[in-house]
Amino acid sequence: MATEPDSADSFDMDALQRGEDVALNRIMSRHREKLFHYLIRLLQDESDALDLAQESFVRVYLNRARFNPRQRFSTWLYAIATNLARDRIRWRTRHPNVSLETPIANTEARLADILVEPHLPPAEQLQRNERVTEIQRALAAIPEELRTPLVLSEFENLTHAEIGQILKCTAKAVETRIYRARQQLREKLRHLVESKA
Repeated sequence: MATEPDSADSFDMDALQRGEDVALNRIMSRHREKLFHYLIRLLQDESDALDLAQESFVRVYLNRARFNPRQRFSTWLYAIATNLARDRIRWRTRHPNVSLETPIANTEARLADILVEPHLPPAEQLQRNERVTEIQRALAAIPEELRTPLVLSEFENLTHAEIGQILKCTAKAVETRIYRARQQLREKLRHLVESKA
């Protein structure tokens, strides 16, 4: 059963394939924010996420004729973004970069600043920021082949079948990878859980 965004995506991809380039703007307005947040979670770097989100839409445009209208556009888009992210992760393997210090474009703010909850007392906010940083480091330390399905499942709410399409594997393989990712994450964060008990 097609949802309203799926129908809009099908309509716009059909228009884009017919040469109506303005359809790409509608596609981008529906998907850019969610795709950007997915890439931030996957890459742990705002600048890289922004670059790859933009590159994903460039690839959509360049490969518009190859889109199969029988598949969900969002699955195709996430497959493109995931492949770009894998390439970027391979490129950075010797230079891991987990930073909340990345400046937000055209401002003096940092990513960490927008994650701050202003109603918390300073000591609690500091403790929360330290936990967020530890969680991000733990997530970044999980191998990419386990981290990607976990992020797609937990943050993008995709089904195992959809993730399987994106990663070109079976739903059972996705389930296994997510299970292993959760185990590794739990092990890396055990000290946080034990300190709260």
